[in-house]
Amino acid sequence: MGWIEQSLMARQGVAGGKEGARHSITIEDQGQFHYVYGPYVDPVITVAPGAVVTVETHDAFEGKITSETDKPTEILTFPFLNPQTGPIAVEGAEKGDCLAVYIRSIKPRGPQPVGTTCLLPEFGGLVGTGQTALLNAPLPEKVKKLKVDENGVYWSDRITLPYEPFIGTIGTSPEIEAISSLQPDYYGGNMDLPDVGPGSIIYLPVNTRGALLYLGDCHAVQGDGELCGVALEMPATVEIQIDLIKGHTIGWPRLETADFVMTIGSARPMEDAARIAYRELVRWVATELGVGEDEAYLLLTMCGKVRVGNMVDPKYTLGASIAKKYLG
Repeated sequence: MGWIEQSLMARQGVAGGKEGARHSITIEDQGQFHYVYGPYVDPVITVAPGAVVTVETHDAFEGKITSETDKPTEILTFPFLNPQTGPIAVEGAEKGDCLAVYIRSIKPRGPQPVGTTCLLPEFGGLVGTGQTALLNAPLPEKVKKLKVDENGVYWSDRITLPYEPFIGTIGTSPEIEAISSLQPDYYGGNMDLPDVGPGSIIYLPVNTRGALLYLGDCHAVQGDGELCGVALEMPATVEIQIDLIKGHTIGWPRLETADFVMTIGSARPMEDAARIAYRELVRWVATELGVGEDEAYLLLTMCGKVRVGNMVDPKYTLGASIAKKYLG
């Protein structure tokens, strides 16, 4: 028996982690992409728990940066960045439930060079920004276009980086807010967390009827922190499997892989993101082990780990994790 069959999704999901009907959303099917997470648009499709959905996504720039001579500030219109495919409605999903999304594969899509990274003025982890106001002059704009395939990311003649794809932005709709797809929060959103990749299940709170799942902003590779604010952005074809856990209320996104469980917090300052993530992990570990939160708190002090998703967005994202071997 594989780990998926033993996952929370399989143990408690309406579909029991089993595959259901297959669907697809192409760029043409999507039509208009969305730049906010909210409940005020009609779903592109409605699926039953267990559905396997193949989704085409744009890169964070909606494909507008095509050359290394491009100047992003002349091409891009803030805040219309990070286009999202969806929303996908899930039958039976109601506020207080939990959506389970198993990420089966992420493949680069479109003509080479398919990968784009760049330096944007007053954006990034080591420069002055709107939130961190400094008198220093902005760095000059720079665009780098890279060939990407499933064997690697071809940075230069000398350096080939591993292909480690993940979904930078994924989440469910808030109940009444409409929030920029550039921001992460309790519903998911622009977390830029490299663990949200193939072979993982992300658990998202359901805040409104149908859940309304959005996703986009796929990355071919990214270091911890997304340091300059732009990972290796790429258009992608993503295959996901969706399940629904009724009555399983969570306050923040959670993640499960074959080896560990993780809880995800987003806030500023960064230590508050860490506090949110660890608080949620204390609660999950206490439930899994059937112990008090004080015991889980002590255990995580010994073996908990923290992963930085992004340190550049309006809110920073951190994931706190524990190896499954400690959970029995």
